[in-house]
Amino acid sequence: MSRNRRFGERIANELRMELRRTRREGTLLSLQEPLEGSEGQLTLADTLPDPAVMEDDCERRADAARLRKLLETLPPREQQVLTRRYGLDGRPPCTQQEIAGQMGISRSYISRLEKRALQALSARWGSENVRRGK
Repeated sequence: MSRNRRFGERIANELRMELRRTRREGTLLSLQEPLEGSEGQLTLADTLPDPAVMEDDCERRADAARLRKLLETLPPREQQVLTRRYGLDGRPPCTQQEIAGQMGISRSYISRLEKRALQALSARWGSENVRRGK
């Protein structure tokens, strides 16, 4: 048997023994105990998820999904304007002038399309809230 292999097996055995000892003793930890390598700055409690934050995150994700579905109900041109204007496709948001150049129409028409689309989304969002009882 090679020396490296014996050394590796010895380390693995030591780790197994440490794991068994830890299970037997049921080592207690304090939530306020500083984590290793954090120079006392970070505690175990700091790493645990906060239920309130998780709930807010879930609500934001649900709202984003709902908004995407509502956006799909708009005419294609209005969808395109809002998607580009607010960067909903993951790209940086564009100005009305940039969108007008891309679509080959006037900036004032882009403004009207944006306003109409936002009003429609707002109305549909509100009517869904009424139906949901919010």
